[in-house]
Parts: sequence; C-alpha cells; structure tokens
Amino acid sequence: MSNTSIRSRQPSVRRIPLAAPLRLARPSDMWFKPATSVVVATAIPNLVLYSLDRLDLVMYTMAGSLCALYGHNLPYARRARTVVGVVLGMLAGLAVSLVTASLTGSTAVLIAVGALLAAGQKLLCDATRIGPPGPVIFTFVSSAALFTPQETGQVPGHLALTLGAGAVSWLVTVAPALVRREGPERRATARALNAAAAYVAEPGHRTRRATVAAVHAAWQTLLAAGRPTPVRSALERLFVHAETARSASAGDTAGDAGRLRAWARQTRSRGPVPTPAPAPGTAAELFGVDAERAARRRTSRGGALRALLHRLAPGSPLLPVAARTLIGCALAGYICSAVGVGRPYWAIVTAASLYQVNVTLSWNRTLQRTLGNLLGVLVFAAVLPVARMDPLALIGFCLFFGFAAEALITRNYWLGSVAVTPMALLVLEYAGSHPAGELIGDRILDTVIGAAVGFLAAVLVTNRRATGHVEKALAAAEQARAHAVQTLAAPAPTPAALDAARRRLTGSLVELREADDTAAGEWWQRALPQEAVLAAEQAGHRTLAATAKRQGMIAPAQENGAV
Repeated sequence: MSNTSIRSRQPSVRRIPLAAPLRLARPSDMWFKPATSVVVATAIPNLVLYSLDRLDLVMYTMAGSLCALYGHNLPYARRARTVVGVVLGMLAGLAVSLVTASLTGSTAVLIAVGALLAAGQKLLCDATRIGPPGPVIFTFVSSAALFTPQETGQVPGHLALTLGAGAVSWLVTVAPALVRREGPERRATARALNAAAAYVAEPGHRTRRATVAAVHAAWQTLLAAGRPTPVRSALERLFVHAETARSASAGDTAGDAGRLRAWARQTRSRGPVPTPAPAPGTAAELFGVDAERAARRRTSRGGALRALLHRLAPGSPLLPVAARTLIGCALAGYICSAVGVGRPYWAIVTAASLYQVNVTLSWNRTLQRTLGNLLGVLVFAAVLPVARMDPLALIGFCLFFGFAAEALITRNYWLGSVAVTPMALLVLEYAGSHPAGELIGDRILDTVIGAAVGFLAAVLVTNRRATGHVEKALAAAEQARAHAVQTLAAPAPTPAALDAARRRLTGSLVELREADDTAAGEWWQRALPQEAVLAAEQAGHRTLAATAKRQGMIAPAQENGAV
C-alpha cells in the first residue's frame, strides 16, 4: 500500500438528511422494460386462473410472475441464465416458507424463519450482484407465504404454479431478443458515450469517475453478450471512442462532446448503429474483446464460483449487513406480534427493505419507505371499494399498480412505494375479503414498527469491515497501477498485454470507488483514507491515459499527465 502521508477523514456522526432523500430524480432510461414485463407476466396466469375461477391461487403464480422484474440490464444470453436462477431462488424460498407454514402455526417460529430467510436472501443477492429489485421481492413472497394457512399435501401443487408462472416470466424477459437481440449492449454503449461526452464537456474528477464506471459497465456487457455480430462489432468500435474520451486530457472541444452524444442517440434508437472511423492509431484487434471473451468462456464457471465464495468468506463486508437484516427483521416481527398484529410479515418485509450498503443509505430508504407506504395505504383505501366490485377490476388494479410501481420507483423509492403498497394489499383480496379497517391498521402499524426497529438495528450492528475493504481495494488499485506502469516500461509490450493491464486497472478503480462510497456512509468506524483514495484514483487515471496513448488510442498532444 502507498506510504503517502495524507490526512484521513475522521469518523463522525452525520446530520440525518430529511429533504434530500425525498427529491425526485430523472426516470431510468429503461423503466418501461421491467414495467411492461411484469404486467404481461402477471396478466397471463391471472387471466388463466380467472377463467378457472381459482383466483385464490394468485399468490403462488404472483411469486413466479415477479421474477420478470429481474435481469433487464443484462445481455440476453446472460439474462436467460440469470432469470432461471431467480426463478429457482424464488422457488426455494417459497418452498421453505410453505413447508414451515404447513408444519407449525407458532408465530414465534414463523418470524424466526422469516428473518433467517430475509438475511440469507439479502446475503446471496448482494454476493451475486443480482441488481434491482434485489432481495426485497424474494423476502416479500417468502414472508407472506409463511403466514398463509397451508396443508403439506398442497405444497407441491402450489410450487408447480410458481414454476409455471416463472417459466412465463422467463419467456417474457428473453422474448425481446427475437426483435432486437443487441438491445442491452446498445443501451450500455450509449451510456458510456453519454458519460464520456459529459467528461469532455466538463472535465473533472466527478465526471471522470462516472465515465470510468460507465465504460467499465459497457465493457462487461459487451463481454457477456455472446458471439460477435456486425452490430456488436460496431458497438465495440463506439466503445473504444468512449474509452478514448475517458483517457484524454481536458483539452478536447465541446464539438467532441456533441459528436459523442449524437452517436449515443443513434445507438439507442432502432436505426443502424453508427460506424465511425477507428479512434486515432487504433485497430480493432488491439482492444481484445474477442480474446477476453474466449478466455472468460474457458474460466467463467470456476471464476464466478470463486468470486462468489470470496464475497461470502469470513471478513466480507456483506456479513454485517446480513446480520443487520436478521436482527432487524426478527425484532420487527416479534414487536409487531407482541402489540397484536396477527400476521406481522409486513414488518419483516419493511425492515428487510431498508438495508442498503451503509447506514446513511439505509436511513434514506427508511424515510422513503415509511412515507411511500403510508401514502400507499391511503390509495388502497380509496380504490378498495371499486376493486371489490368485480374480479376483473381487482386484476386490473393490480396490473395498473404493478406498472406504476416500476414507472415511478426510479424517480424515487418513496414514489414507487405509493404504488407497491396498494398492489401488495390488493393481492390479499384474491383469497377473500378482509375487514378494510383491520388491513389498513395492521399495515400502518407494521410499517412504523418495521421501519423504526429496522433502522435501529442498522445503527447498532456496526460494519467496521467497510474501512478494511477500502484499504484492500486501495492496495489492489495500486498493485494494478504498478503492473500497468511495468507493462508500459517494457521495450515492446504486446497489444494484448497493454489491454489486459488497462482492463485490470479500470476494474480496480471501479471497485475502489464503490468501496469508498460504501464506507463513506457507514457510522462508528475507523478513519477513512479518503485523500489516499483520491490520490490513487488520480494516479490511476493518469496511468490509464498513458496506456491509451501507448496503444495509439489518443494522440500524444492530448496526453499531458505523468504516469
């Protein structure tokens, strides 16, 4: 690790923000994909059950239908495998819950199993980096099933319904590949181009960080996309231009930013992918996409398993977050049960949904979840009389709120929760009407207790490993930079060696930024080497630019930084 003597930021208790977590952001550039997918994946089994007059079974098909929310940021080849894993994970959690519910009616046991499942689902989702919506969907399904009356003989049939709906979800999520099989790669490349344009237009450490992350994500997407096609080859050339802009110094013109944005717009559209000339002094073979893709195919299974085991190993910063989930969910469930809530599963779900990568973000989610749920209860109270008029009205409201949740949640989590809450409560109506006052009262009580107890657990269960993870990431980044410098110093480094050194350094800088951002929001920990991280990032970016210059990606006049 570097011996640089730099002042580190001392840990402190931060002021808790109130307004910032509730501000609305711009919607995601792909919000409509999970929104439309979950509507289609839900409508098909719901209408089948309606035709059979068995809407009481919707909860089990809903578990499979919600799998359609996952994988939309992945290339279709990887998405197909990922959604299969999601369906199997959903099936496993549901099986544990249904078997437990069939064997015992003890609320204490059910809460304990629910908390254990929530913690395990949180740990596995974080370790596999499954992406949004993360573990909360699994926890919602498994916790609700725990408190649903069940007979042991019914379990296989109910699991079969989930599996069937999961198969529908898989078809819905991969079906767009028949129309636009390079869609995810195009979107990832467009994001990289837009991020590079932002850096060219306004050079600075913030925009350079964003560009490094976007370029790295685009690279990973292209590698995971499968066999080369003419479109993917054109995207690889555009990716190189984004990387060129990332590596260049601040001397580029605003015209370059305009060109990058124009390419991004064309790349996202349904028209042909732009085919600009190669970046100065480059040839396609220098960037090693095919070579690295082939190498990853040879080691992908073993490498993925090793990476997963490493993230789950003792000392992992994920373990304290899983411990928070276990303790917070258990306490929330037991307290709700003690105050008289008959089925306190929503308190478990509320607590589980709060746990983000650090305490600060967990506080933000606590505020967002509480506000969204309380407003959502009011929406439920308003639509319930209409939903009870006809089963088709109930189905229509559930589909509408499912779409609205995905449309709004990328603006802010609390806004999406306003739609999620009535949808979750309306699902209970499929099995029969419940007293409205009881539903609303229990939901408000569950929300308040789950949020308060869940956040208290986040504060009390410290994650001192976060700082250690920053130090490890800092050491890895410095080692990657030293390797890149050594490769540059060789008399005649091969293009493949330069490319591998650049990729390794880029990945280490992304990991360092993620580790520092996580630790920066953690309370009660050792001082963070924040300025050392900043120095390592700046040195790493200079080395990346020097590597790109050596490869001919940028002209010598553009490079003014030292290695």
